[in-house]
Amino acid sequence: MELVTYRYGGHSMSDPGTTYRSRDEVQHMRTTNDPITGLKDRIVAAGFSTEDHLKELDKKAKAEVEEAIEWAKNSPEPKLDDLWNHVYVKGTEVPTLRGRDPSEIKTFN
Repeated sequence: MELVTYRYGGHSMSDPGTTYRSRDEVQHMRTTNDPITGLKDRIVAAGFSTEDHLKELDKKAKAEVEEAIEWAKNSPEPKLDDLWNHVYVKGTEVPTLRGRDPSEIKTFN
C-alpha cells in the first residue's frame, strides 16, 4: 500500500509553514488526504474492523498514553548517570558516548 504524506506544520520553530501555503490548503489536506484517516477508511471498507471498534481502540490508546504521562509526572527525576543506561543493546555498546555537548562524555568499561 502506498500512502502519500503531507507535513501539516513547518520544518522547525523558525518555519511555521504558513508563509508558503494557506491554512485552507492545510485543512483541505487534513480532511481529504490524511494517511491515518485513509488507512482507517480502507480497514473499515475491507471489513477488517468497524468504525466503532477503531474508535474504541483509539480511546484505549489515548487513555494508556495519559496514564503513562501521569506516571512520568509523578515519578522521581532520574539520576544523571541513569541517562547513560540502556542506550545500546548489551554487547553492542560503543566505548564512549557523547552527551549534550562535546565535554559530556561517558566511557564504558
